[in-house]
Amino acid sequence: MKPILQNLVEMTGHRDHLRLEVSVLSTLQKLSSIIEVRALELFTDGGVPHVRPRTWVDNGQLVSTDSEAAADPRREPLDQYPALRDCVDSRGESALASPRRGRHVLWLPVWMHDKVSTCLEITQSRPFSAHKLDVLMGVFQVYQNYQSLLDYSERDALTGLFNRKTFDEQFSRYTMSGLASRKGAVTESFAAEETAVASDNEPLQQWLAVVDIDHFKQVNDRFGHLYGDEVLILIANILRSSFRSHDRIFRFGGEEFVVLLRSTTLSTAHKVFNRFRLAVQEYHFPQVGQVTVSLGFVSTTRGSPVEILGQADQALYYAKEHGRNQVCFYDDLVASGQLATKVANDDVELF
Repeated sequence: MKPILQNLVEMTGHRDHLRLEVSVLSTLQKLSSIIEVRALELFTDGGVPHVRPRTWVDNGQLVSTDSEAAADPRREPLDQYPALRDCVDSRGESALASPRRGRHVLWLPVWMHDKVSTCLEITQSRPFSAHKLDVLMGVFQVYQNYQSLLDYSERDALTGLFNRKTFDEQFSRYTMSGLASRKGAVTESFAAEETAVASDNEPLQQWLAVVDIDHFKQVNDRFGHLYGDEVLILIANILRSSFRSHDRIFRFGGEEFVVLLRSTTLSTAHKVFNRFRLAVQEYHFPQVGQVTVSLGFVSTTRGSPVEILGQADQALYYAKEHGRNQVCFYDDLVASGQLATKVANDDVELF
């Protein structure tokens, strides 16, 4: 029991969902008779439920991918896991199956926000005893509760997007450390746009965009904060539908949002950001009518996080001061002489 408690202490010391996932699998892997542990991601692609491994054991080590699930060649239809499928359909807490002799599998779906997107899979060489199931469920419930606490602390209460605190914690890791190159990672593209520019041999980069709702103060003043909040929620929904699941979307506060667009070309970034802008422009907001957004973006390959965010802000302010409802790329503005570059001197930024 003591080793399990020590592992639980280590597990709840993490402040990151993926590291927490690796930690709980490491804890379960050390129990007797366990021969394999995995974390599965459940998702829908083309209306068909699928499952793919997100954390698994490779050469004795736990490895993870944070790539887009729909592009993962290891994905399988959920129907190939009938016990798990039935468990999810019935909103069950666990499922058991013995696909072949010497392999007994337990699935533990992680329910959050009334849906399941992750499931722990535990395989052992003999049937699960009642005592073993109690131990596994105890560890799993600690893990699930802690996942919920992490999720609550990371998100904006109104829109459900990641909050500014989460951006500050994750920005360097998601943009500078190259998660896409991590072992097991798979890169998804915006298929049509990437195909169109493939012949240009444009490099895949990470992009940061700052989004601001145009004339949002007038919305609050004219219609009240209740309708203003509804506009924020609807903009958040359009953001979710406009970007891939492995991109990151944050609400910075007020009417400002930030998007981290990962592993795509400059041409595609332009198209995707403009597609989002048009989606907002063409949406009819109840009572309010038409709302538009301005957006400034920059590559994350050069400069510190503060400099990168500042450059995106400069591009955004230029967009708002020159007509609004447009997308501006920082490097284009500098190249055309519309913006002057900042000169950094240690911790002091000179304009």
